[in-house]
Amino acid sequence: MNEYNLKAVNDTYKNAHIALQSISDLLPVVNDDSLKKELKEQYEGYERVIRDITEFMKENQSLPKDINPFKKAMLWSSIKVKTLFNNSKNQIAEMMLKGTDMGIIELQAMINEGENLNEDVKRLIEKLLHLEEDYQRRLKKYL
Repeated sequence: MNEYNLKAVNDTYKNAHIALQSISDLLPVVNDDSLKKELKEQYEGYERVIRDITEFMKENQSLPKDINPFKKAMLWSSIKVKTLFNNSKNQIAEMMLKGTDMGIIELQAMINEGENLNEDVKRLIEKLLHLEEDYQRRLKKYL
């Protein structure tokens, strides 16, 4: 796999992993059972995509690069601050939607700019993109 495709698949992995980390950080403060169930379902969806990406990378003699610990710490502290005084379902849904929107933008840009994308890499990007578009639609009812 060339460097261009390797970077694209790693960026896709990081996109899904950040979402997974965000959900992990948010779940302890979610009080609404319906939203908690939604986030757990989303977590499982991101796990499936990460598993597919990891398998693909192993088949191509590569390993995914994890998000760096500093970025994880920044994400955790940002979530803690934003939910300290307001952990309403509206606030949590808004936070998740903003992250999902950023993920969708990044993934769509990779597809639009990716004339040299390997078809398998493009398929993985599109799989995550469609998942995030579905999650975006589902989260709006919690606003």
